[in-house]
Amino acid sequence: MMSKSKSLIALFAALFLLLLGIQGYFMYKTYQVKEREIYRTVHEKITHYTDQLEDLGGIKNRTDDTIQKILIEYHDKKISKKDFLEYFNKNKKENEERLNTYVDNSFKKEGYKIAAKIEYTSIVYLPDGSPLIECPLVLYETSNKVVKPKISNTGTWETTSKFSPKDGGPSKNESFLVKSNTGFEILNIKTIIFKELALLTICCAAILLSVLLIYIFTVKNLARQQKQIEVLHTVVDNISHEFKTPIATLKIASKALKKEWNPETLPLIDRQITRLENLMSQIHKDETPETSQSIQPDDWNYFVQDIDFTYPETDFELINQVSEELPFDKNLMETIIKNLCENSVKYGASYVKMHITTISQCLKIEVSDNGCGIEKSELTDIFEKFYRIQSNNIHNTKGLGLGLYFVKNIVTKYHGTIDVSSHLQSGTTFKISIPYEN
Repeated sequence: MMSKSKSLIALFAALFLLLLGIQGYFMYKTYQVKEREIYRTVHEKITHYTDQLEDLGGIKNRTDDTIQKILIEYHDKKISKKDFLEYFNKNKKENEERLNTYVDNSFKKEGYKIAAKIEYTSIVYLPDGSPLIECPLVLYETSNKVVKPKISNTGTWETTSKFSPKDGGPSKNESFLVKSNTGFEILNIKTIIFKELALLTICCAAILLSVLLIYIFTVKNLARQQKQIEVLHTVVDNISHEFKTPIATLKIASKALKKEWNPETLPLIDRQITRLENLMSQIHKDETPETSQSIQPDDWNYFVQDIDFTYPETDFELINQVSEELPFDKNLMETIIKNLCENSVKYGASYVKMHITTISQCLKIEVSDNGCGIEKSELTDIFEKFYRIQSNNIHNTKGLGLGLYFVKNIVTKYHGTIDVSSHLQSGTTFKISIPYEN
């Protein structure tokens, strides 16, 4: 049952993690689709505007011939690199303000924080293949700097013109290959998408959490029911085991009465009937008020008398040094004494000695026998439920393996300790110590 429950828990955990992974995957894909949609919209607007700008690369109202002339003069070293760069930077500030204004106004409603940069990446003089610039030449960059462009548009064109030298020399064609790159990114894209997907994310998380909570509730409910079943089984096992001794005693007492009258037999029968009534009340404890009877000093003697009557072939010796009433349930103490004695009889003891005393508000019970003993390797298991020693079990008395289990539970209930020592063919000794307060 436990193995099956653990398998079901492991299966649910695996399925839940799989569901969580699938949900995370679809959320990631939704994020990507939304990101591409936003970038596509922004890209269309910005590209449409930048394509219409006539003066991104230089001064206002510039013409292709003007740029061609500057390129030729720079190639022929008629102007310095500083003058060449100054030409492109001359109206850069005004262009940046215009484009910043356009971007801010176009996406103010959406709240997009956009960064853009336009640059010449290469200018090559075609006749001899010599480059005019060694690194990209930035023509424009917004106040928001581009960190990692999400979309980049590259362009390549060739500009050619016939140029006539001032010295009257022959005209010649001057051609340049220009490559440009326009990159931009939305700096707050994650915040924007998370805001738009917030409701979807919350709904998905709520569904997963609901499934998890329902499962936890179901497992707890099943565990509670299983615990109730185990408690019921324990009670039934306990009662059925405890019924054995008084029934056997009553049978023997009945036979003894048939043979001859004995004044000690009737009190014994009364005690066993009382014990049966107490056991029956445990079965119906929910229907009757819970009561417990403290143990008196003489009760220990009666316990041994009853067990001695049941097993006349075994010699039982009791050293009772208890002289006061103790705050322990009489039925539970009887269970300890009789189960330990019956355990000794089961494993071949012909002599059982019991020593009961109180020291410093602590009840001491010692039960020793001359039975066949217990293997050292089995001493740690004898208190387990339904455990029965396999070796040396050569006698005819059988059992369910519950006696020592109940003894251990009673001692634990009173916060006591139980120790056992044994030697093969020599016997076994149980020592119990239970604290109490007057």
